[in-house]
Amino acid sequence: MIELAEVAGAPQWVPGEADIEAARITDFARFVQRRFGIRTDDYMRMWQWSIDDIDRFWWAVWEYFDLGDTPAEVLASSEMPGARWFPGTRVNYVDQVFRHTRTDRPAIIGLSEDTPRRDISWLELHSRTAVLARSLRELGVGPGDRVVGYLPNIPEAVIAFLATASIGALWSACGQDYTASAALDRLGQLEPTVLVTADGYRYGGKAHDKLDEIAALRAGLPSLRATVLVSRLGRTLPDVLDWNDATEDLFAEEPPLLAPVPVEFEHPLWVLYSSGTTGKPKGIVHGHGGVLLEHLKAIALQSDIGPEDTFFWYTSPSWMMWNYQVSGLLAGATIVCYDGSPAHATPDALWALAARTGTTVLGTSPGYVLACEKAGARPALAHDLSRLRQVGITGSAFPASSSIWLRDNVGDIPVSSISGGTDVVSAFMGGVRTVAVRPGELSAPYLGVALEAWDSSGHPVYGTVGELVITKPMPSMPVAFWNDPDGSRYRDAYFDMYPGVWRHGDWITRTPHGGITIHGRSDSTLNRNGIRMGSADIYQTVEALPEIAEALVLGIEQPNAEYWMPLFVVLTPGLTLTDDLRHRIRTAIRTELSPRHVPDIILEAPGIPHTRTGKKLEVPLKRLLQGAPPAQVVDPTAIDDPSLLDWYLTQRPR
Repeated sequence: MIELAEVAGAPQWVPGEADIEAARITDFARFVQRRFGIRTDDYMRMWQWSIDDIDRFWWAVWEYFDLGDTPAEVLASSEMPGARWFPGTRVNYVDQVFRHTRTDRPAIIGLSEDTPRRDISWLELHSRTAVLARSLRELGVGPGDRVVGYLPNIPEAVIAFLATASIGALWSACGQDYTASAALDRLGQLEPTVLVTADGYRYGGKAHDKLDEIAALRAGLPSLRATVLVSRLGRTLPDVLDWNDATEDLFAEEPPLLAPVPVEFEHPLWVLYSSGTTGKPKGIVHGHGGVLLEHLKAIALQSDIGPEDTFFWYTSPSWMMWNYQVSGLLAGATIVCYDGSPAHATPDALWALAARTGTTVLGTSPGYVLACEKAGARPALAHDLSRLRQVGITGSAFPASSSIWLRDNVGDIPVSSISGGTDVVSAFMGGVRTVAVRPGELSAPYLGVALEAWDSSGHPVYGTVGELVITKPMPSMPVAFWNDPDGSRYRDAYFDMYPGVWRHGDWITRTPHGGITIHGRSDSTLNRNGIRMGSADIYQTVEALPEIAEALVLGIEQPNAEYWMPLFVVLTPGLTLTDDLRHRIRTAIRTELSPRHVPDIILEAPGIPHTRTGKKLEVPLKRLLQGAPPAQVVDPTAIDDPSLLDWYLTQRPR
């Protein structure tokens, strides 16, 4: 049992002198001092410089990573939205990837539940990318055209993305857990030229044949000129181009030539999507240059990932963390693609895979760590995790108790809890190798991120809850939203509350030592009797109880001006919700949070619906329980288990 005093602000991990000396960010600080004469003695001082002198900071990032001729101008306009970065500069994301080609380590390790490990060398990655790029050109694909993927997390998805980006076309993808209808809601907006897909995947010990979904997807994409099919289950389709035929040059005497097309800094690289729970998903467009700079900073400097690392984030092509992990290649790291379950056939399967691959930086979710904790897993005893030197966490708020569990059961290594979003395809804040880790907190804002917490009047607040805002532009902020010619949807998404300032929609608290605590989404904030509370605080308390698998709390304003705050709980298998368990839940909330956090009622639920990227469906369910018609508040295809909606409809107040 973890004592509460143990997680109340004291550092869990403190960098030693060797950590600080070896950190890439320390080397960057020395470069800045040599190049600009600016001395930053600690991380927070460097962060302050990076937002005070944002032009020079990003210039330093460009020069430190030797991205080409020094641009004449960094930020032509700092207005948000509409900031103009590196005008006149031409780049290509793929050029920077293949700077790291080598023969002593693989570029990609491919894993699945029941097939042998595949090592994709840098030379094979280069060759297949070059041949697929040529195949795409032969199909008429050029700069600005769209190539889309309906794929599991496999090496072929990475190759398809790199080939697409190399010719200046746009990439976009969905994982195969999406139905054809859900995939069409996203990919159909782009009117793509080529579809790259797989016949299916294996998950949880079962094969999932996707041929029917692929047929429906192709029928719904009349703009397609071709489909490229990867065989995972030995199935086939008529009128498709086989993956090997599209990526192998059997008659070439020399390696094929890959010649990435130089494009404008803001030329679109990929399109990602909002969750789409309340309407058609918004297509979020990011540019080559912005992603290149932001990911080099976040991965190489903040996460300290380099050429000797194996970078493994459990993710899917539907989620921005897939794009983030692929950028490990920009730092010369080996990346791991795994398309199975993290808990097949044992709860600690992900840790076993990390051991088998010699992973040095492993990324996962708070939910998976909590599941391992409740299953009694002891990864460090069961597996050789001696090479693991950092655990990354994202997806939702991370309980302090889980951070301590990682220390005790995985190793005394830093836990880098990060938070950002699909919107910037990066993190606003997270761990740094030179900064202490405190359970329940994110260690620091990232360099170049002018992060503040604001009250409703637009004034900065410290030590109390405020809206997460970004007051200066970041290079990876969206170039645009797809099909938003006047930019109105883009402005409404981030700049409606504070004109000219990015409002992200999270409640945070800035701590005295520079860290950040996240309390949950501000659009689903609990507001009882004028007191605002974060749902994440309640989840951390309730889900720490061994009987509770997951929880959902809602704050529902009713027509009679009353406020109803139900707590829905999913129990661990074999248990039922008793009066005694209700009492212990209320006591835990009252003791660890406050009496005002105690819900009005505790109900046993058959499950908690999530978006496809794992976010709890708080706002749509709140509106549903307020009486809104289901069709107006939630798109069932954007939910992991839409059948649950019928049960929640029965819980409306009478």
